Amino acid sequence: MQKILIVSTCSEDWGGSEELWGRSIPPLQDAGCKIAVVKYHLNKNHPEFVKLAQRGVDLLEIFPHGSIPARIKKKLVRSGIKLGKAFKLIPEKGEDFSPFIKILKQQNPTLVIISQGINFDGLKLAYQCLLLNIPYAVIAQKAVDFYWPTKEDRGPMLEALLHAKKSFFVSHHNLRLTEEQFGQRLPNGQVIFNPVKLSGQLVPYPKTKDSFKLACLGRLFILDKGQDILVRILAEQKWRDRPVMISFIGKGMDENGLRDMAALLNVTQVEFKGQIDDVENMWKDYHALILPSRSEGLPLSMVEAMSAGRPVIISNAGGNTELVEEGKTGFIGYPNEESFGQAMENAWNKREEWEQIGKNAAAYVAQHVPKSPEKDFAALILELLLA
Repeated sequence: MQKILIVSTCSEDWGGSEELWGRSIPPLQDAGCKIAVVKYHLNKNHPEFVKLAQRGVDLLEIFPHGSIPARIKKKLVRSGIKLGKAFKLIPEKGEDFSPFIKILKQQNPTLVIISQGINFDGLKLAYQCLLLNIPYAVIAQKAVDFYWPTKEDRGPMLEALLHAKKSFFVSHHNLRLTEEQFGQRLPNGQVIFNPVKLSGQLVPYPKTKDSFKLACLGRLFILDKGQDILVRILAEQKWRDRPVMISFIGKGMDENGLRDMAALLNVTQVEFKGQIDDVENMWKDYHALILPSRSEGLPLSMVEAMSAGRPVIISNAGGNTELVEEGKTGFIGYPNEESFGQAMENAWNKREEWEQIGKNAAAYVAQHVPKSPEKDFAALILELLLA
């Protein structure tokens, strides 16, 4: 039996970066593979992990509960730093990868899949696989222009990238930026898609056209998602005078900061809706998606909005513009107040066309995004096992 060890560097209990490997597990199991999942910390009570456990997936932790000093863990959470970087912040451990190496030796996997939140936060783990001569593949869910590998880490990380069976990226932008950051073409690089949660059917467009509701769907983390840009734009008098409401949908460390900022600027056209699980049903109440992201891979929320038949107002971060055509399927700006404000203005001026633009977006997604990316990914992994 082939054994696959899936390693996730996501610091959240279950983030959007988990969907691809999570949904690929059933077809991999159907093909006869034994699966184990590893995280730095793993919440076995989370519904998704409960489901995996019921499917016979082994759930493992690199740092079992209590093995990171509480004061360090508190500092990590407060600063928003991923637990994957904990090695550098815990002097007692230094660069000690022995807990992970122990798991590798105990599990003796045929293949390791390392799913990264950014394009190199799991490469040191991949390097341990390389040193032990264990085949592995890596996934990058995001690459950021302003966050590069350090001088000391570049060498081992590049070795890990080059010797991976495959280096998967969720957008051409992320692949290209990674090559630029390491100064090396990646012949094993390949662009893949994340799975879409929606049915693929058009969601009826809201009947009301005397006021407009826009969904800003994503983690409340301004370094990546840039919601503060929206608050500043909405403080302008012309937007105060327009019948527009933007809903921040999601949770995150910057919620209180955004609430306070909106109160300071007296912006009343934003509301905080928290987490919404039934996204397809949510779109019945919203006319468009708005995402002023500073960094992205290729956001699921954008693909899902287009699939539901909604126009998207987006920044050019990550792979966003790879699926959006200006004025036809959405509106594009840079992640700053002036440029993104102009994108919003362009969208507003075409608001009577939003329903048709949404239909254009749905048609484009149906033509260009695979219907089952998780099955395609599982097939790629099975090919690696046979290679």
